[in-house]
Amino acid sequence: MNNKRILSLGTAFVAVCLTIPDTHAQTDSDPLFNKKQVFRTLSDRWELDSTTQKGTFLVTAYKPLYVTAGRWSSDPNGQPVSENPAYNYPFNIPLGRYEARFQLSLKVKLLQGIFGKHGDLWAGYTQKSHWQIYNTTFSRPFRETNYEPELILNFATNFSFLGLKTRMLGIAFNHQSNGRAIPLSRSWNRVILHAGFEQGKWVILFRPWLRLPDAEDENPAITDNIGRADATVIYRTGRHLFSAVGSHSLRGGTKNRGQVQFDWTFPVTGNLRGDLQILHGYGETLIDYNHKQTTIGVAVSLVDWL
Repeated sequence: MNNKRILSLGTAFVAVCLTIPDTHAQTDSDPLFNKKQVFRTLSDRWELDSTTQKGTFLVTAYKPLYVTAGRWSSDPNGQPVSENPAYNYPFNIPLGRYEARFQLSLKVKLLQGIFGKHGDLWAGYTQKSHWQIYNTTFSRPFRETNYEPELILNFATNFSFLGLKTRMLGIAFNHQSNGRAIPLSRSWNRVILHAGFEQGKWVILFRPWLRLPDAEDENPAITDNIGRADATVIYRTGRHLFSAVGSHSLRGGTKNRGQVQFDWTFPVTGNLRGDLQILHGYGETLIDYNHKQTTIGVAVSLVDWL
């Protein structure tokens, strides 16, 4: 299916889900932006047992939701290139080192208990945008927006593995693209396996994936740069949350590449929370999939990992 068609269908689907009332949810279910309710376990976030299940078609948080007007880059990617020559940009754009960045991420349960009482089907949607708000030379353009719809089949588990409590296993079909025209178009499709673990104040998420073949390959070496798997490690203490997300190519030599992002979410006043974000490596966005940089930003955090 054409990447632009997948993107349109995914965006439209999530928009429809936002308008569907949940007839099964209790009136005291956690609203999306209710900061008085802090999600502390995978069961809360993924409804893994009878006490946390809220039924279908209730929109909830997925990945972190944040907004920052102060993200700095050590090396802005003013001339994106690809291993496919048709997707090399011919000019250098003098990008500013500072820009705004925000991420929206939602999910909705479509089916519950597919195999008897086991297995839930979710639809997820994540959108991350980078805005050159301080670049007056080019009329403050949006530099890059990545759209990521996916279907997720998730199973609740409850067994020990290497001293950790395994809470969920699953598989997802994931599409990610930037919706742009040649030569700046970038996209890929993946089948992603995932596993979620908990131990005390720690949560670990592990995701290996297989990239699906693409006849119009806009970014042939994306897995050698962004990676073939990632891991998320989360630690919460009081109202502070520390997380690290790392991806790796699982290759050596010149293909030993990847990315790591560290976040510290901290209270500011009342329900207002800040988020210090530090990223280093390849693939901050799809257009930067083979570009290495370090970025630092301070954001307003609306929804955490947990």
